[in-house]
Amino acid sequence: MTFNLLANAANIVFICVIVALLVAFFVWSFISNKKKQKNFNDTINAVKPGSKVKTIGGVCGEVVEIDDEENTFVLKTGTSDGSGVSYLKFDKQAIYQTDAKPEPKAEEPVKEEKSAKEEKAEEPFEEGKTEEKPAEAPAEEKDEKKE
Repeated sequence: MTFNLLANAANIVFICVIVALLVAFFVWSFISNKKKQKNFNDTINAVKPGSKVKTIGGVCGEVVEIDDEENTFVLKTGTSDGSGVSYLKFDKQAIYQTDAKPEPKAEEPVKEEKSAKEEKAEEPFEEGKTEEKPAEAPAEEKDEKKE
């Protein structure tokens, strides 16, 4: 009878461990996907005229114009010598690859509160008021004086 209780307890623990691992996997997957989506959106928003783009349909070219209201861009395709140039309008979500890099966000400097000692040390010296400490003689000179 005690063997059955131990076997049931082991099964319950095993099931709890499996459920915990599954929950951890789904949470990690969700966070990872959110991060990838945010990076992709930042890259798409960094596209500006002059950026090289490849669409999900395989069309490669250079961005000529961006319309943020319609969420579209105009892509110039063709050869580099100028012959056979065409302009195509795409939705921004059609971007598959680009050479545009999102600008790093500037972090605001954190203001630290200064202690009274630090504030005192940073006060400028007043004119005519200097405190000088006597210079100590090097260790070799001290030994010579004692002898």
